[in-house]
Amino acid sequence: MTEPTLHYVACDDPQGGHRMAYWQWGSARSAHVVMCVHGLTRQGRDFDVLAKAIVARAGGNVRVVCPDVAGRGQSDWLRDPALYQVPVYAADMVALLAQLHREQPIETLDYLGTSMGGLIGFVLAGHKQLPLPRPIRRFIVNDVGPTVEAAAIQRIGGYVGQGGRYATVQEAADAMWAISTSFGPHTPEQWLSLSQHMVVPASRRTGDGVRKVEAEEAGGTEAGPFLLHYDPSIAVSLRAITPEAAAQGGAVMWSLYDAIEAKTLVTRGAQSDLLARETALAMTQRGPRAALVEFEGVGHAPTFVDPAQVSVVTSFLFD
Repeated sequence: MTEPTLHYVACDDPQGGHRMAYWQWGSARSAHVVMCVHGLTRQGRDFDVLAKAIVARAGGNVRVVCPDVAGRGQSDWLRDPALYQVPVYAADMVALLAQLHREQPIETLDYLGTSMGGLIGFVLAGHKQLPLPRPIRRFIVNDVGPTVEAAAIQRIGGYVGQGGRYATVQEAADAMWAISTSFGPHTPEQWLSLSQHMVVPASRRTGDGVRKVEAEEAGGTEAGPFLLHYDPSIAVSLRAITPEAAAQGGAVMWSLYDAIEAKTLVTRGAQSDLLARETALAMTQRGPRAALVEFEGVGHAPTFVDPAQVSVVTSFLFD
């Protein structure tokens, strides 16, 4: 399979519900699901390279599921910006897993989460009362921990929701690279491939999000101008975080992390400003006592485009 298939799941919220999109790779009949969940301003197509590698390593007998978290990509925008929070996202993942389990019973469940996706994973892996079809077997936390560095939140908050209007996908890619060099070295071709799914033609943007075009994907060959794929209002909750709220949230996340029983791997950009090395080391000493792999020359966050990074994930999942 050279391209994923696009699907949707209905999710509840206090404003009447929304649809979350997800991209599926591999065999729809496989009982082994690997869920890959992206970071704050990203979307599910970030994992194209990794998903292909996982499918190849499994001989095709795996379902790799990459959601567009609400407000991003092909998913609906939420009517109330205050709902752009980890508990809502986690509830959406529970709904998605229930739908996947109805379609084909899940026997093995693995999870990879980058940044925000990792925080969502702490809830799914550490909250024992959630109605998951199976407990998470292997859990990969990419460049985030229960304690998140305040300086990084301030840096990210400086650009989230600012948006932009770009004449071409290449122009958008160049603009995004200016705020994404911490992702580490990428060839121009690799970065353009990542970037093409980060924008949508302005003609497809509506007041409620992105008008769905089932046969097409964001960032295709349609004429510009192009806009970023996400709801600018995702910044509202981020900018409302106070030091006191951050401390309380960190305590909750550590409690969830300490309850995790899945075999756990922490991956970290060696120059990350969001996951401090002391936090990463603490994650190896408590809770699931995670293994830790750091990637030199990378900050926040590894993209799993580089073959060496991909190999770390596939080896953890299948060796």
